Amino acid sequence: MAKIGVFDSGYGGLTILDSIRRVLPEYDYLYLGDNARAPYGTHSFEVIYRYTLQAVNFLFEQGCTLVILACNTASAKALRTIQQHDLPRIKDKKVNVLGVIRPTVESVPSITKTGHVGILATPATVSSESYVLELEKIANELRVTQLACPMWVPLIEAGEHNSPGADYFVDKYLRAILDQDPLIDTLVLGCTHYPLLLKKIESFLQNYAITKSQTHRITPISQGSLVASSLAEYLVRHPEYASQLSLNGSCRYLTTENADRFSQSASLFLSAPVFAEHIDL
Repeated sequence: MAKIGVFDSGYGGLTILDSIRRVLPEYDYLYLGDNARAPYGTHSFEVIYRYTLQAVNFLFEQGCTLVILACNTASAKALRTIQQHDLPRIKDKKVNVLGVIRPTVESVPSITKTGHVGILATPATVSSESYVLELEKIANELRVTQLACPMWVPLIEAGEHNSPGADYFVDKYLRAILDQDPLIDTLVLGCTHYPLLLKKIESFLQNYAITKSQTHRITPISQGSLVASSLAEYLVRHPEYASQLSLNGSCRYLTTENADRFSQSASLFLSAPVFAEHIDL
């Protein structure tokens, strides 16, 4: 029987995995973090695609029938090419790769009241314009403003997201995007790492609303619950995948870096013990 694979360049995908397991606890999961080569956000398209394809193929070889790219950068830069070019080559079994951008985008029109939306993401995701293009497909009347936040992932990966030093970069990027468009009322956290900064983001937005005498509330959107709900609906629509999946409620964790280091950091992300295994891609 098959597993659901969840892939990220680092730790951020653990926020997606955690949400998926809360909604679909019965399935077996295999998480892979390519921490040795993280972060992906500053790499070229060619490098991101190559790294992502290596990870996806590895998860297929380990018995995964569905792989979730729990990484906005990989979803933006590699997902479509893999779906259109690489999946058709696999003839001996039914497999698929899903991303995190589309489920997130689909929630935006029902949340925004002003029609002004902000996207906070890695440089690679911003340069791909994946969010802009996807939003245009479903609600082209929205005004979308993007901003790259290159310091957020390194802070989180270094375990500094709760430190006072992180406040400076949260303030810097949020103020920058709201200065570009003060009417933004919906902020998409377009990186799976960013929910770890959510408390600081919400605190800034509350203070900002008071100092600016805002008449509208700004809602930050985290992706975990949206991706989890989307996957649950996907499995209902595609019983051919659901019927292949094993139901032991298990989860294995794999990393390309030191397993003990990953286990320690992942345990902080999930607030539960994690015991990872090292692999080479």
